[in-house]
Amino acid sequence: MAAKRGTKTSMKNMEKELLCPVCQEMYKQPLVLPCTHNVCQACAREVLGQQGYIGHGGDPSSEPTSPASTPSTRSPRLSRRTLPKPDRLDRLLKSGFGTYPGRKRGALHPQTILFPCPACQGDVELGERGLSGLFRNLTLERVVERYRQSVSVGGAILCQLCKPPPLEATKGCTECRATFCNECFKLFHPWGTQKAQHEPTLPTLSFRPKGLMCPDHKEEVTHYCKTCQRLVCQLCRVRRTHSGHKITPVLSAYQALKDKLTKSLAYILGNQDTVQTQICELEETIRHTEVSGQQAKEEVSQLVRGLGAVLEEKRASLLQAIEECQQERLSRLSAQIHEHQSLLDGSGLVGYAQEVLKETDQPCFVQAAKQLHNRIARATEALQTFRPAASSSFRHCQLDVGREMKLLTELSFLRVPEAPVIDTQRTFAYDQIFLCWRLPPHSPPAWHYTVEFRRTDVPAQPGPTRWQRREEVRGTSALLENPDTGSVYVLRVRGCNKAGYGEYSEDVHLHTPPAPDTTRTVGTTAVPRTLPWRRYHPLLS
Repeated sequence: MAAKRGTKTSMKNMEKELLCPVCQEMYKQPLVLPCTHNVCQACAREVLGQQGYIGHGGDPSSEPTSPASTPSTRSPRLSRRTLPKPDRLDRLLKSGFGTYPGRKRGALHPQTILFPCPACQGDVELGERGLSGLFRNLTLERVVERYRQSVSVGGAILCQLCKPPPLEATKGCTECRATFCNECFKLFHPWGTQKAQHEPTLPTLSFRPKGLMCPDHKEEVTHYCKTCQRLVCQLCRVRRTHSGHKITPVLSAYQALKDKLTKSLAYILGNQDTVQTQICELEETIRHTEVSGQQAKEEVSQLVRGLGAVLEEKRASLLQAIEECQQERLSRLSAQIHEHQSLLDGSGLVGYAQEVLKETDQPCFVQAAKQLHNRIARATEALQTFRPAASSSFRHCQLDVGREMKLLTELSFLRVPEAPVIDTQRTFAYDQIFLCWRLPPHSPPAWHYTVEFRRTDVPAQPGPTRWQRREEVRGTSALLENPDTGSVYVLRVRGCNKAGYGEYSEDVHLHTPPAPDTTRTVGTTAVPRTLPWRRYHPLLS
């Protein structure tokens, strides 16, 4: 009971695998696209119709609908011919030539039909035959039928040959395309007749052929082309399209694929704890992603608000400068208007001058007219050389924001540094290892670098490769002191900034020199000696 309950639960959980990506309903006569995805036959026809392909949605059913559709009865000429023997098929396969029933000569300019696969979001080539060249996924149909039976309640299939009231069907017959109870099956399949050879199946409402039939020749598929990854029949083997291809019997392909699928499924079922652990890790990652995303939004909003505050402050200061300039100009222009108004007839200055001219006392006139004459002279000069005291234009207050607009347009998230480039001209290994690098021209800046190194001439330890690491290296060079002599080191470096770590540079291999000979022979005695053995890079000395 527990096993049956587990099977039923498993069937219920697979519903999403049985939904057509076009209609989002259970598959009905699913077709296998060249991209290995499935789609209902009716949905495929509708999609091709929407794409403008008319007349290419032929029935790809793998069973003949009438005797006239079989290869041996297509025409009187073909009905008198027999299929080639297997040895002749092999010879034809090697030569790539031959004529036989079902061979189709292609058009000079065959039309390539593209089908937009809704699963992989790509255009799939169906060839010139369209849907007629596709196989039906009979296995998927059987799985859908078993699923419907497992989840249906009170949906028993009734016998189609019983007198009312019909009994529940217990058998089905693909050849008769009907469902039977036990008695009706025996009645309609009497012993000793050809119908007695019909093999019973489970009762079903949709009948399918027992096996896959070649959509090109309506023959049972017997081989599998590994090159094309397609099932083929005996006639397909001799086609030029499969000349030189690696073709294997379908039994071998079946066994190999079944073994692979069984092993993969056993591995998954045997690592359910790992799957559950990874699911928990992914759920935790989702939570961290939500929190980190919200924090990133807040940081960006705060920075943009800061930019807005700076722009607003700058706007206020620029407007204040324009206002001050405007008031100063208005003041000067108002003073100039006041001076010109004093020159009008009947104004104060003119009237005063006229009254001064009436003075007859010469000393008094000279005393009063001297100051008045200076004012009149200035007014006269201003009248003769008139021009406004201030310009009305504010061109000098125009802003050039092209650079700033470009910076704002290019404003984006900070990128990690690109992979550094090792400077082989300045990198060397002696009693010290000096590593020098530089960033590519258009790389984002790096705040610091991480240098990793390890020996390659030591036996590999089990597990992942272990690197020695030097963190937070400032500048674009690093000095590794006291390396092992006579060894090969591999080094790499990567940059880091606020966005994170960038890609590693290409590995560089350096060979340190062997240890020097520290003894000298005097007679037959070895005497230790000291050799000055040290080399510094010019930039470090």
